[in-house]
Amino acid sequence: MNIIEVKNVYKSFNIGKEKSDILKDINLDIKKGEFISIMGPSGCGKSSLLYLLGGMDKPSRGNIIMDGKDYSDMKEKEKSTIRRRKLGFVFQFYNLVQNLNVEDNILLPLLLDGKKPDSYKKKLDEILDMIYMSTRRRHTPRELSGGQEQRVAVARALIFDPEIILADEPTGNLDSKSGKEIMNLFKIINSEMRKTIVQVTHSDEYAKYGTRIINLKDGTIQS
Repeated sequence: MNIIEVKNVYKSFNIGKEKSDILKDINLDIKKGEFISIMGPSGCGKSSLLYLLGGMDKPSRGNIIMDGKDYSDMKEKEKSTIRRRKLGFVFQFYNLVQNLNVEDNILLPLLLDGKKPDSYKKKLDEILDMIYMSTRRRHTPRELSGGQEQRVAVARALIFDPEIILADEPTGNLDSKSGKEIMNLFKIINSEMRKTIVQVTHSDEYAKYGTRIINLKDGTIQS
């Protein structure tokens, strides 16, 4: 079953009087439970495609269908709800709130959605165990390593139990040991929690953690 469908998608930007095509005629089906790695040189459109998949940007032409519904048919409020509840985002920069502890950073999406954190206590404990951060739940980001901060960011993406995780260069700021830890965590999230994952990466090694690799070049899918 396709959870995401990309049909004839183009993305263009105007630079002065000239139009620059970042993505050209992208067609891609992502099945539920896949772990997709999107690769390619800098500037090839990897991150632009990921932001389109997450409804954070609009294609210039074409359609992106999320679980049977076309983004172009949705109002912004509906897309915002999908981003909060159906999608989990992990970025190269961890985007943690520095004056909040680990636990509160993970619970932040619930507060923004008007949910009561107390009802997610069991879920929070399970996620903290999975990322090996139970003993650091009261620590602030300043007291954590980069790898630990990224694990907290992954946990925050999981708290709503989303169907899909979108990750933009999730190991880009990490050393090789921490990078492998994050990729092994994604592997568990995919295989054991049955989450669909789409990651953008420059690394051949980390791309192989996925079940399928999509190669982009000059805004088109090469293979």
